[in-house]
Amino acid sequence: MNAWRRLALVALPVIVGAPARADPAGAPRVLLLFSISKSENRNQVQYAVRVDDACQPTSGTPVFAYWRMFEKGPAVTEPLLAHEMDAYGVASQAPVRTPEGAGVRLILRAVRSRPIVVEAFRNAAGECEAVATVSIQGTPAHLYNVYAKLRWPFGVEYLLLQGWSLEGTRVIKEKVEAP
Repeated sequence: MNAWRRLALVALPVIVGAPARADPAGAPRVLLLFSISKSENRNQVQYAVRVDDACQPTSGTPVFAYWRMFEKGPAVTEPLLAHEMDAYGVASQAPVRTPEGAGVRLILRAVRSRPIVVEAFRNAAGECEAVATVSIQGTPAHLYNVYAKLRWPFGVEYLLLQGWSLEGTRVIKEKVEAP
């Protein structure tokens, strides 16, 4: 597991109020998937998945997004507002079969042409882990961040998709220009 993901798994329970490792049986756990950062400030939209005791996505709509308000403090979160859904909301999510068991096919409203497959599983150390796989530069990669360079006064100049290669040895990046 890379250092970024380890840090996220340790910090996320504090961030979103999820229980730490001593989860009561049956209580869903929350695992960080990826974030969207932007050029105007340090705040991020973070995407996470709820998993059960078997480290599988919960039924219904397990993937959700929220604001991590770094401008207000390291552990401050806020929900997405209705007018932010077009930019950051989930268009759809549906269960899929993955090599690890169950997963979720996720479509974000702003980038409907890039489906994301979320896989949650128990890693070699016995801990729950999740990855979000998307095509970056035409190759599957584990997405960890999308950087949005905003255009003044409104709009997006470009998106920078950033992910780890599937074997975890290199970062893959792709700049997507706004139309």
